This record gives sequence, C-alpha cells and structure tokens, in this order.
Amino acid sequence: MKHLPAIVCTAALLAASATAHAGDTASVEILGFSADGATFAFEEYGVQDGSGFAYANRYYIDTANDSFLPGTPIRVTVEQDGASVSDARAQAKTQAQSVISDTVLADNRGFTAGWNAVTEQSADPFRMAVSPRPVFPAIDSSLEFRLTELPMPDGAECYGFGEPAGFRLTRIATEPGAETALVHEDSTIPQSRGCPLGYGISGIQTFYPEGGAPVFAVMIAVRKVGFEGPDHRFIAVTGRL
Repeated sequence: MKHLPAIVCTAALLAASATAHAGDTASVEILGFSADGATFAFEEYGVQDGSGFAYANRYYIDTANDSFLPGTPIRVTVEQDGASVSDARAQAKTQAQSVISDTVLADNRGFTAGWNAVTEQSADPFRMAVSPRPVFPAIDSSLEFRLTELPMPDGAECYGFGEPAGFRLTRIATEPGAETALVHEDSTIPQSRGCPLGYGISGIQTFYPEGGAPVFAVMIAVRKVGFEGPDHRFIAVTGRL
C-alpha cells in the first residue's frame, strides 16, 4: 500500500501529458448540393486547441472547376469565453444564407457513398472505392480514388514540427476503355492549410441532379501542426462523374 501514492502520481502525470499534447479535430458535416449540382457545401466546426475558442467554417465549391464561390469560405471564430460551438455555427449559418440557403442544400444532400473517420484504423487512408449510389444490383461502375502525399519541404513554415506536404488525387479507371485521370495535384501549399503534415481520404459524396450531370466531392482530412498537437481540418475536391 505504501507505493500507491507514487502510482497515482505517475498516472496523473501521464494523463496531464496526454492532455497537454492534444490537438483538435474538427467535426465535419455535409451540407449538400445546389439543385443542379453546380455547388457543393460542407461545414467543419469545433473548439480550437490553445485558445479554447469555438469556431465554424463553411465551404462552398463550384463543382465544375473545383474553386470557392465568391465571398467564401465563411469562417467564424467566437473569441469570447463561454461561447459555444452552437454560437459559432449559428453565426456562420446566418452569414451563409446569401450564398445559398441551407434548405436548398438539405433538399439535395446527395449520397455518402463512403466514409472513414480520422480515428479509423482498419481502412486505407490513401484509397477509397465505392459504388456511387445505393442501387442493387449495381448499374454504375465503381468509383475509386487514390491519394498520394507529396513532400514539399519549402511549401510552408512548420517551425521544426515536421515536413510540410501537398497531395495528388487520382481517379482510377474501373471499366474497360477508361483511363486513370488526375483530379488534383498541388504545385504549392495554400496558406489557409497552415503547415499540413499529411492527408487521408475521409469520404466520397455523390449527387445525381434531375436532368443534369452527376457530380462528386471527395472529402480529405488534413493533418496539420496545431498549438498543442496535430489538428485535423477538412477540404474537398469536386468534379463530374
């Protein structure tokens, strides 16, 4: 029994150490598409490590050219003690309704064909293959993407915490006569990513608009240097099926 205090103290130190080095992982929500599939939107939100401030970011992407709509992204950080994530999300939502209403997006959410949380240990973060919609027997060819991390030592300032990386995303040919296609490849690292250390495919969202061309959004988790440890944020790469 005389050793119990030492054991308790050691456990407390280990717990404190784990807490001290914990980054923050944003929650992510698919908001949906415009009725014609021309726009894709998603939201990430959480509490910043270090400051403890609640934040919410909304991204609105032109699926034809994989670029942000004018006036977006919408980023809200509530720099006020006691403010909740709900407060940040409500502010971001209010600001975003002039871009496209949440009602329209919710009516055209599309289909989450595949999803892996950043905590998933059994999945391949660099490959995802899915059926693009829940029709059985399948009437569509499989949809497969692969991600490759690209070392970019001069791409961002990481202050000795690791080597920055970009990524390449390819769509794999899954039917006879088709060719593997480059979907995205970083030539530089956008400043908005901070210091990205790694990437993983989180999910694939598809949408088949009535009378229009079907579209996809590949959700990618970005592991980046944070204040108290690695943070996770999300980006999307869009295109036509």
